[in-house]
Amino acid sequence: MEIKVDDLSGPEVRALIMEHLLHMQSLSPPESTHALNLDGLKKPDVTFWSGWEQGELVGCGALKELDRQHGELKSMRTSSAHHRKGVAKRILEHVVNEAKQRGYTRISLETGSMEAFEPARKLYENFGFSYCKPFANYTDDPLSSFMTLEL
Repeated sequence: MEIKVDDLSGPEVRALIMEHLLHMQSLSPPESTHALNLDGLKKPDVTFWSGWEQGELVGCGALKELDRQHGELKSMRTSSAHHRKGVAKRILEHVVNEAKQRGYTRISLETGSMEAFEPARKLYENFGFSYCKPFANYTDDPLSSFMTLEL
């Protein structure tokens, strides 16, 4: 898999982000949906990566800088045709390695607490993330799970 910084201008990437947003909105009410839209992913404090295999988009992920030592994992998404193939694990490894190279001491994330998000939570647990209190501007929400990984 080739993982590269992406400017979000390609139609495949834009479609995957729209699929991600629509899926998140179908699972959570607006006040509990924290996925970034295209404009949010283009902000200077966010780096967005896309993953490609043989010219086909297979997934994406982003890292938002919260401060010089703390990053937030955002927009992890695997293309529907590539679920259960290790795409998310490879992209997560890439993002965590980038966070380490930047000198971050911690990377955190917010994901849903509902059953539909269990595969994501298991991936993060298997990678060493542990559950934590809300961070940054998040507040307690029964529909959210917060996790962090000390680097």
